[in-house]
Amino acid sequence: MEFNINQIMELIPHRYPFLLIDKVVDVVPGESAKGIKNVTINEPFFPGHFPQKPVMPGVLILEAMAQTAAVIAVDFLGEDAQGRVVYFMGIDGAKFRKPVEPGDRLEMKLTKTRGGGAVWKFDAEATVDGTMVCQAKLTAMLGAKED
Repeated sequence: MEFNINQIMELIPHRYPFLLIDKVVDVVPGESAKGIKNVTINEPFFPGHFPQKPVMPGVLILEAMAQTAAVIAVDFLGEDAQGRVVYFMGIDGAKFRKPVEPGDRLEMKLTKTRGGGAVWKFDAEATVDGTMVCQAKLTAMLGAKED
């Protein structure tokens, strides 16, 4: 099972320039998935981070992981999640191993360690060409239903 960009935008409210995943693949409903981000020189953050040596900010790698986690949770909860936003609650043990640069294909593997209701926890790992670039433990919460 996988989600293309249009399906992702049906599940989470993020939009350009802050939608940081292009595709979600290898979905095991309510358990795990892999988010894909094709990093290009046209990203809005590269002119300032850094002009001579463009590097994707680590906080945006974490955000891309969180967006992948949100897709897993919202998809699994279905109608119960309609009209609700997934909020990032916590980041534990984040480690950055290698810079992510234009031309890289960032692959983020998210595995649920707790969840199924309002609060979800995930182990998250990001790789480029099979090399670990970031890892963390993430916590997310579904906000209240909005009318």
